[in-house]
Amino acid sequence: MTLSERVGRLTREALQSRSKDELIDLVLALVPLVERVAALEREVAQLKARLAQNSQNSSKPPSTDPPGTQRSPKEPSGRAPGGQPGHPGTSRRLATKVDAVVELKPARCGRCGRALKGADPHPHRHQVTELPPVVPHITEYRRHTLVCGGCGHETRAGLPEGVVGQFGPRLLATVGLLTGAYHLTKRTAQEVLRDLFAVRMSLGAVSGAERTVSAALAAAVSEAHEWTQQQRSAHADETGWRERRRLAWLWVMATRLVTVFKVHARRNREAARALLGRFHGVLHSDRWAAYNIHTGMRQLCWAHLLRDFTAMSEAGGQATRIGRRLLRRAKRVLKRWHRVRDGTWSRKRFFRCTAYLRRKIERDLAAGAQCGHAKTEHTCRRILKFSTALWTFAQKPGVEPTNNAPKRAIRPAVLWRKRSFGTHSESGSRFAERMLTTFMTLKQQQRPIVDHVREACQAFLQGHRAPSLLPISR
Repeated sequence: MTLSERVGRLTREALQSRSKDELIDLVLALVPLVERVAALEREVAQLKARLAQNSQNSSKPPSTDPPGTQRSPKEPSGRAPGGQPGHPGTSRRLATKVDAVVELKPARCGRCGRALKGADPHPHRHQVTELPPVVPHITEYRRHTLVCGGCGHETRAGLPEGVVGQFGPRLLATVGLLTGAYHLTKRTAQEVLRDLFAVRMSLGAVSGAERTVSAALAAAVSEAHEWTQQQRSAHADETGWRERRRLAWLWVMATRLVTVFKVHARRNREAARALLGRFHGVLHSDRWAAYNIHTGMRQLCWAHLLRDFTAMSEAGGQATRIGRRLLRRAKRVLKRWHRVRDGTWSRKRFFRCTAYLRRKIERDLAAGAQCGHAKTEHTCRRILKFSTALWTFAQKPGVEPTNNAPKRAIRPAVLWRKRSFGTHSESGSRFAERMLTTFMTLKQQQRPIVDHVREACQAFLQGHRAPSLLPISR
């Protein structure tokens, strides 16, 4: 006889030997224990679900995945690795302006040893690029103080226009770029200035240079933010930040040619309103509730949908079957969209061939909202609430189904946050958001960032208008 059979027999014998009142008391005593066991089972299920979260089924970044996490295999594209046909190649071109020319002529024939004379009208050109030794240029202003022969007043000569502080605009711009664009710590930037440029600056001077650069870029960044609010479409996202060792949030609003960053203490509607402003175009975002303040058209990110469907497929029971169907159909939609993006399909054909997939996806979501799994039901109801915002990309030209633009823009800022632990003051946050905005925007427009920041610092020191970040008409 097994242990469970023995326990069952003893339980039946014990129940038969008790009175009715004793059995009622026993049942009443067991009710809270059963409820406690059910609560513990739900808690264990929630903890297991949290432990099973990774970058494939949640918003967690890939860097947090534990060892052994299975990546979803990518379908082979059939293309050879490397540059594809039509991709513009890159190679080092010969410079037209050189600093020195060395003529090399062979003295004797490489075969018979006979002496050679003359010159090759088209010699083979081989150029070697080298960095010159960098020596800081120091200008000393000797301000003479002269005494008036009539009244005896002492007058000291003033500094020329644009000479403020102890550092010039190029050095200020370099400090701002090292810490704000290339994400070095202040101490590392201090060492780079000393080792490469023979310039010694204290950590306080580095912070002071950052404040100057931040003030020089303020007007141009504000103008860029106004410009993004007038565009037809924009991507928005947010990630964690640290300010004064407290949790804050870094928000990003990306358009095709301008990207704006904002550091805000909260992740709520107030912060979203500060980012979006008067924007009324098509907003690409995830389903975070703060973006519901937007009254215009929305496009929800399908990459987030794939993660949600993956989580459903791992939930168990009916939720698993529904999640697998949704995941399979969503991938078919994106695969067909890639043909539209590559030019092999027309938008009209895509819309016609995807209509039945849309109906099936919405039917599966409705089934998932009643599948008996609490988390899956909640997710499906939220997606159905914004079902029209899933398909804006199929109707509006220039709209993508994913929200990858701000993800790419925000990734360098995340690495910066991991190394520097965020910012330690409000002015530091302003410097971070302005430098990130300047760097990413100029990179999108393929404009030189070093010259722009230097010109902005020079204009600020002279009291002039800083150069604009808005796209230059070509």
